[in-house]
Amino acid sequence: MTFSIAGYDPQEKEWGIAVQSKFLGVGAVVPFAKAGVGAVATQSYANTAYGPQALEMMAQGKSAEEVIELITKDDKDKEMRQVGLIDAEGNAATFTGTYCYDWAGGMTGKHFAAQGNILVDEKTVQAMAKTFETTKSSLAHRLLMALEAGQQAGGDSRGQQSAALLVVKENGGYGGYNDRYIDLRVDDHPEPIKELIRIYGLQQLYFAKAKPENVVAIEGDVKAEVVSHLKRLEYLKANPADDEELHKALTAYIHTENFEEREQEKGKIDLEVLSFMKNQ
Repeated sequence: MTFSIAGYDPQEKEWGIAVQSKFLGVGAVVPFAKAGVGAVATQSYANTAYGPQALEMMAQGKSAEEVIELITKDDKDKEMRQVGLIDAEGNAATFTGTYCYDWAGGMTGKHFAAQGNILVDEKTVQAMAKTFETTKSSLAHRLLMALEAGQQAGGDSRGQQSAALLVVKENGGYGGYNDRYIDLRVDDHPEPIKELIRIYGLQQLYFAKAKPENVVAIEGDVKAEVVSHLKRLEYLKANPADDEELHKALTAYIHTENFEEREQEKGKIDLEVLSFMKNQ
């Protein structure tokens, strides 16, 4: 009742999973990942113990293929299960039990494992694989494009309900305190993949690091715009008396609007923040 893709980016050292299902809150069941260790998608009569078990084994140095054999061998219901893995080195493995409902199957390639069950046909998994292999972008974007391609190719034969995206990266989480780089869920929606892509765009706006070319000095026309919008948005009552007053007002705006991850040193601003201000 689910299709998913697990992937790895060797340059950025990111591991992740994107998944969609005719199932409430699929993000609470299918994806597991740990930076430096790997990623796991467990589905089809899901055994959620597979996630922690597989990550523990991969942390000990076992490969994706070895882990799939180990986690399934003593599971009396393994023929009803489906699981895809990416290990620490980006090696992929996938398993589909013989009792999974048609269409069910999976495939692996360089740094990805794609799988699904109760699908219209095999084209969903094939589309995910091809899209992941040919898309040149961040891991999160490649996973989302693969998921969308899978849906367009047929998807879950029962329809859509929920979707999720999980990407881990060492110190990639909010404030750098954990590895939860991107963790987004759409629990119940008529078009969950489209909604997931939309909120991924918001996640990038609020939490992605500023591009160096977008960081500019607050002077000239930029300063005039910043002052104008801070006044309009009532962070300033009048033109600031000095740069310190302007800095305090801009800092208050940035923190109130949750742009801490894009905050710059005093006297500079990320143009993405300024663009957001203009459209409020």
